[in-house]
Amino acid sequence: MSFLKKLQPQAYLFENVKNLQTHNKGDTIETIKKTIHQAGYSYVIKTLNTMDYADIPQNRERVFIIGFKDESHFNNPEQCKMASLKQTKRTEAFLEGFPRPVKLERSVRDLLENNVDSSYYYEKFSCHAQLKKFVTKRETVYQWRRVYARENKNNVCPTLTANMGTGGHNVPLVLDKKGIRKLTPRECARFQGFKDHELIFPKDLAASHLYKQIGNSVTVPVVEKIATGILKAIS
Repeated sequence: MSFLKKLQPQAYLFENVKNLQTHNKGDTIETIKKTIHQAGYSYVIKTLNTMDYADIPQNRERVFIIGFKDESHFNNPEQCKMASLKQTKRTEAFLEGFPRPVKLERSVRDLLENNVDSSYYYEKFSCHAQLKKFVTKRETVYQWRRVYARENKNNVCPTLTANMGTGGHNVPLVLDKKGIRKLTPRECARFQGFKDHELIFPKDLAASHLYKQIGNSVTVPVVEKIATGILKAIS
């Protein structure tokens, strides 16, 4: 909000976790709405799932808050009646072109690498014998929960987090022809919609840092669609 008030852009885009809308019994989101209005902006709040809007098999629900300058009347029906049409036209134009759901065509297998380095496999860990009891299918992603592995029944990747691939909790696992392993940083980038040739990993950066950056990132195609809608609305 400090940036929004200081820079006064024509439009803005905020992104956060799904639970933002229920945090502190809803008081947090109400404070955000009020602060946005006080800054002179409208707001549109939508929860989008990567698997529904990007043809990427990752279950990632995120809240997006989008709005436009000098259109705070948009969210108040009574004030909107007294406002000129120009004060809400950009928000309305954005909503008309808001991203529509797309059919999920790609599977987990489509995004996995071939010939993965042996360091990613779990045969060397004491938990391997336990994992073998749970990780039996090659077309889905599992989550290691320290004492058991949970299968994602919808055959998509669970939400990628900042600590994925590190530690012993909630690590995404897959089964390939060589055995049980965690996802590689490149695969995680693919599950976020990054194209291989457009995202080059520094050779001297540890995998743990790559996992953190990718987990803290956003799904590129989803944000691209929203940004396209914003650009059309302000053009």
